[in-house]
Amino acid sequence: MKPNQLQPNEYAPFYANYISQVSDEYTLQEELEISLHRFIKFVQDIPMDKFDYRYAEGKWTIKDIILHLIDAERIFAYRALRFARNDKTDLPGFEENDYVDEANANSRTIMDLLTELSAVRHATLLLFKSFNEDKLLRIGTANNNQMSVRALGFIIIGHQNHHQRIFEERYL
Repeated sequence: MKPNQLQPNEYAPFYANYISQVSDEYTLQEELEISLHRFIKFVQDIPMDKFDYRYAEGKWTIKDIILHLIDAERIFAYRALRFARNDKTDLPGFEENDYVDEANANSRTIMDLLTELSAVRHATLLLFKSFNEDKLLRIGTANNNQMSVRALGFIIIGHQNHHQRIFEERYL
């Protein structure tokens, strides 16, 4: 399954930007794995003095963004689990700025953050490997938007790719 197979009713228009940043070269499961390794290699090449850098007042640091990616992936994977299990409960949204404010990412080492990101991604990958085609097509509601399980997987990848581009454009 590739992102070009998604239908517009499987995600809110807001997520189209993330999904468009996922290559059609690999399947969802392949890209979940490949994109993790690509991102870790990218981050390991960032100069150490950049991890606590803010390009403007009030903007997040690279460490903040990495922990934001971890938190968001956990939330998206949880939504995928609920929808795949045919849970019809409307799920709430989350306020990303509040999460970053409470996370204390800048008190952690970059290796600690990358280790946690890797652990979360491996759990996400195993979760998505457990879904058959029917489960991947299931739709639920989160933050008042319809989303399919498979769209959530591509959103995880596209969200990461989006922030990697932000690193390149504004931090490096």
